[in-house]
Amino acid sequence: MAEHVMSEPSPEQIRELLDSLYREDSGRILATLIRLLGDFDLAEEAMHEAFAAALSLWAKSGVPGNPRPWLISTARFKAIDTLRRRARFDASQDELVRYLEAQSSSAERSHKTDSLGDGSLEDDWLEDDRLRLVFTCCHPSLAPEARVALTLREVCGLTTEEIAKAFLTTPRTLAQRIVRAKAKIREERIPYEVPTPQELPERLGGVLQVIYLVFNEGYSAAAGAEVTRAELTGEAIRLGRLLLELRPEPEVVGSEIIGLGIMVPEVMGLLALMLLQESRHAARTSATGELILLENQDRALWNREQIAEGVALLEKALKSQQKSRRFGSYALQAAIAAVHAEAESVAATDWRQIVALYDQLVRIQPSPVVQLNRAVAIAMRDGPEAGLAHIDAVLEHGELANYYLAHSARADMCRRLGRADEARASYEKALALTQQEPERQFLQERIRQLK
Repeated sequence: MAEHVMSEPSPEQIRELLDSLYREDSGRILATLIRLLGDFDLAEEAMHEAFAAALSLWAKSGVPGNPRPWLISTARFKAIDTLRRRARFDASQDELVRYLEAQSSSAERSHKTDSLGDGSLEDDWLEDDRLRLVFTCCHPSLAPEARVALTLREVCGLTTEEIAKAFLTTPRTLAQRIVRAKAKIREERIPYEVPTPQELPERLGGVLQVIYLVFNEGYSAAAGAEVTRAELTGEAIRLGRLLLELRPEPEVVGSEIIGLGIMVPEVMGLLALMLLQESRHAARTSATGELILLENQDRALWNREQIAEGVALLEKALKSQQKSRRFGSYALQAAIAAVHAEAESVAATDWRQIVALYDQLVRIQPSPVVQLNRAVAIAMRDGPEAGLAHIDAVLEHGELANYYLAHSARADMCRRLGRADEARASYEKALALTQQEPERQFLQERIRQLK
């Protein structure tokens, strides 16, 4: 492969180039190094050393025409040096050093004989490595909160401090969670690979769940001063796009794809759902940070580009799922969000269609929260009395006893029916259960209006 070198760049230009490479490519480079070195921490340390080396070396020798392989190769040699130093004190490292050195010379030979000569083989490997990294970080052996933390750290490149801030925990607690997850991957020898075709549907479902958890925490923060955390919804959407770009193809996971008929459209469905929900971001709070309900939002503030992209993805997902006659939960939720997004007002919303979609969703995902949302849609279609009966039936089961939105929804039905005392009692229950400041202010205002 021919190497072209940039002519005499200034130190400032090299720093800018490396900053840009780090932002755009560090995720790919790290994913490849984890595959080559088999160790998260060693890969991270080696990558940072390679970027530091580039800062001084490229000023003297010029910038290589294809910087990514240079950074990967340099990082691998840095890791071998680190392991050699460790081997002086720990003989068990010797074998690993010999293995990596052999692997290095083999990689150099294949690099020189890349018949395509344009780096496209290398790009394919890098993309496959990112897909492997996503599946490793979301492995079912890891605790759910560890999967979320590890994915944001290793795939998205967020710092421990950024993730801790987003999830309202201390950097120390978050760092321990990540350390434990990495140790478990090492100790249990969790394979760094895309699952087999047989395992793929279940494992891809787990990855989608992690992305959805990240989005939900950003879309409706569990606590704190703000309704949303844009950095988390942004990362979740970026992960959704990444998964759609990297979706396992037959040549990656084997010729026989089992169960993928519903899974790839579900990736589209989840991305569509996130885009449609996020399109309302600017209208969900006032200039002073107060919560604005859907019925009172200024729809002119909704992001039409995100709505158009979300609807186009949803149509593809549903078309594909119609063939198999198996609809996924993300695609159905996206279809509900699309009905809202395309309506000019609450009154003009097709509530019959929304209830019908919830009926389908309840069949495949009969969770109490889905039942609650269906009850609210029934209230919009048939009136608050019908809605209250359904909400009470959901609350009777007890799973939502500590879910403030269930009590808030019940209070709203009672308020509409003129049952002020009941409404106030339910609003007070909701207030006692929420830690999010704008929600608290909203509920306090509703209680004040009922006195």
